[in-house]
Amino acid sequence: MPVFRLPAQPVFPDVALAEPDGLLALGGDLSQERLLAAYRAGIFPWYSKGEPILWWSPDPRCVLFTDKIHRSRSMLKLLRQGRFRITLNADFKQVMQQCGRAPRPGQDGTWITPGMIKAYHALHQAGFAHSAEVWQDRVLVGGMYGVSLGSVFFGESMFSAVPNASKAALIRLAEHLQAAGFAVLDGQVGNPHLYRLGAVDIPRNKFLEILAAGLAKPAPEGCWPPPGQPLILDAGKAGGAAG
Repeated sequence: MPVFRLPAQPVFPDVALAEPDGLLALGGDLSQERLLAAYRAGIFPWYSKGEPILWWSPDPRCVLFTDKIHRSRSMLKLLRQGRFRITLNADFKQVMQQCGRAPRPGQDGTWITPGMIKAYHALHQAGFAHSAEVWQDRVLVGGMYGVSLGSVFFGESMFSAVPNASKAALIRLAEHLQAAGFAVLDGQVGNPHLYRLGAVDIPRNKFLEILAAGLAKPAPEGCWPPPGQPLILDAGKAGGAAG
């Protein structure tokens, strides 16, 4: 199938026309209008520096059902020990920057370019993108970020500067989402880290059904704190968030 070049308008071809690897289209921009249109259609941007913007809708889709998160005995013990303080929306931009610097096995460079950081930070300021931060001794040591529409959270990236920090962020975020009525955390493309935490691959058509139901169900009021007014997901026992 052909890879479509996007027009100036923020519209996308049917995801059923994507290549076998999920590549659907190229071009366009990272405007808020286009990004939101993409996520609502089950599409996301993923490209490297020097490439045109590439838009993807993989089949199968990796998702984590929030009531199926796997907490190993070692992770439960770690969380009970309170080594980490975990917050929501305390420092979105720094989380993105750290995700961009994190080494990725088998990847040369990062897709989290300055343009991506600018675009997603604008989404954050508009209330559509959110981060979970993991702090130790008032230092950011892990976290993740993503986009939320209705009652669906689209995970974008995570990082760990110390062992298990990103796992702690994902577990506490999934618990927060489940309590707020979110059925699924979208992992987009699977990897061993996500699978160990309970993520599974489902057909794209099934994901689109879940997405449609989630978009029709708004997140409850107070689910996402405004930028600069972080919510504490886990107070921990040692250290805390800067500020």
